[in-house]
Amino acid sequence: MKIIKLIQHLWKKHEEAMNYLFWGGVAFLLSIILFHIFANMMNLYEQIANTLSWIICVIFTYLTNRFFVFKSKTRGLKRVTKEFTDFVTARIITLVMENAILFVMIDLLTIHNMIAKLVGQFVVIVSNYILSKLWIFKKEKKDESERKTG
Repeated sequence: MKIIKLIQHLWKKHEEAMNYLFWGGVAFLLSIILFHIFANMMNLYEQIANTLSWIICVIFTYLTNRFFVFKSKTRGLKRVTKEFTDFVTARIITLVMENAILFVMIDLLTIHNMIAKLVGQFVVIVSNYILSKLWIFKKEKKDESERKTG
């Protein structure tokens, strides 16, 4: 019974990070598979293949991050639109980072495109978590009246 309580305690304490790892892992696999299809099977230039993969993955990750990871309480069209716009803006920053990594590793250093993609993804995963946690899905602070009454 102690082990079950320990697992429950650890899950509650680290639920957000565990959900991020799970859904991030799914998004990571989706990104790798799509990149492989676009770059290696369809023979698209790597930055184009990566950008196409990115478009699909951004929609997927916004939805999973909003509902399952950070459990956003944002409501209303205007506020949700801002949240989505902030999310896409942050992801554009990491897309530029990843495309730069791909360019340097593939075009300049002639490293295999899938190795470059894996390196780029690890940089992106860490950067996306930080940007999502601190900017897009940051917990809204309770106003003074809620703190006094609750």
